[in-house]
Parts: sequence; structure tokens; C-alpha cells
Amino acid sequence: MVVRAARFGSIGSLMKQIFLDTETTGLSPEGGDRIVEIGCIELFERRRTGRTLHHYVNPQRSSHPDAVRIHGITDEFLADKPPFSAIAEELLAFVQDAEIIIHNADFDVGFLNAELARLKRPPFARHVLRVTDSLFMAREMYPGKSNSLDALCKRLEVDNTHRELHGALLDAGLLAEVYLRMTRGQDSLVIDAGDAGGGGIRAGLQGDLRRFQLAVLSAAPAELAAHEQVLAEIDKACGGKTVWRVSASA
Repeated sequence: MVVRAARFGSIGSLMKQIFLDTETTGLSPEGGDRIVEIGCIELFERRRTGRTLHHYVNPQRSSHPDAVRIHGITDEFLADKPPFSAIAEELLAFVQDAEIIIHNADFDVGFLNAELARLKRPPFARHVLRVTDSLFMAREMYPGKSNSLDALCKRLEVDNTHRELHGALLDAGLLAEVYLRMTRGQDSLVIDAGDAGGGGIRAGLQGDLRRFQLAVLSAAPAELAAHEQVLAEIDKACGGKTVWRVSASA
């Protein structure tokens, strides 16, 4: 199942997350197009673990010229690469029990499902915790705008100047950076500026906050009068049914 609700980081931050991308021979797994490259990057608690998975895959068919123009992976290059069946178990072990984040997930999951079906294996979503579509998230955050990976990199100031052609591992890394910036600040109001040892701002705020005294600023008479005027206008617009007026009279 592909998750389409925008959960901007609230659940995924405390679990293993894997950013996945594929390159293919064409656009239609139903028409026989197949995966030629797959790349995965692992994060845990929003930090890269250093674990990646990357394979070029012999699709056992020719790539469409339009696809080659996008990813630059030729039939000749793939001739001595392993078929998907040879890397399937490694891939499934890598993604097990993880949230998988894919940009335009229906496309990649469709190809993964087709490859797994050839091996008589369950669909991809059955092997993972969940699949989250970052394109759907981006469309909710930036409605009416272009939300391609390149557009998001530009909007969120992720450097993709080295991306001349699409590449699965490269795009998975860019997606991880884009996702972290799209979901920044959603898990906590405290910025963790320390290292893994627990230092920094978060550690400094874990003490007893009762020793701090908050300054109380009273409103000036002119400010009180302006506030009352605004309340009166709201009350008039509601026909005298505002909650604070009713409660006060009661």
C-alpha cells in the first residue's frame, strides 16, 4: 500500500527509512518494460547510516531510446549485469521493516511488483513497513507548482548541479535531502544541534525549567481599547452570539 496522507515526519522519524529510486527500459511494466538500475539509501532517526544498496540490472530486453536519453544506461553496458532475480533477495532484505520513500511511488512500485511477480513473490508493499509517496506530499505542500525532483531541489536549495542524467542512487540521495527539508521541524520544537552523544541545544533544555522567570507584559490602555473594539466588531458580525459575550453575561 502506498501512503498518500501527508505525515510530514511525525511517524517516520523514529524508524528506519529507505529512499528508493529505479531506472527502467521504458514507462510500462504491463508492456514488458523492466528495471535497469535500483538505488537505495538508508536513514535512521533522520540521519544517514551509511548503508546503501545499488545495482545495475540486466533487463533481458532493449531499452527504449527515450529512456536511454534520460538515464544514459545502454544495452551494451547492461549486457554483463545480473538479472533482477539475482539481486531480489538482497533488495528485499535491505528494505525489510522500513518505511520506503519514493518520488512518484506508483511508477517504481509498479515495476517492482512486476519483477517480483515474475519470481512468484508477493507485491513489494508486503515486504516493507509502508511505502510513502513524496510526490503526493510535495503536491499538498506546493499546490499548483511543479513538484518534480529537480523543481523541489531548486525550491528547497538542494544542490543538484552534478545531475546531468538520472541515476537511481544519485536520485535517491537527492530525494533524501529534499524529504528532510520538506519535513524539517515537524518532529520536535527543539532543534538538535548536538552530536550523537547528546550534547547541544537539546541537552541544554532537559534541565528544570522552573528556575526561569517569564516576563509578563501588561497591555497599555490604548491596546486594551483597540482589542475591545475588535471584539465588538466580531460580536456585531456574529449577531451577538460570540462565546465570550455569552459566557460573560451568564
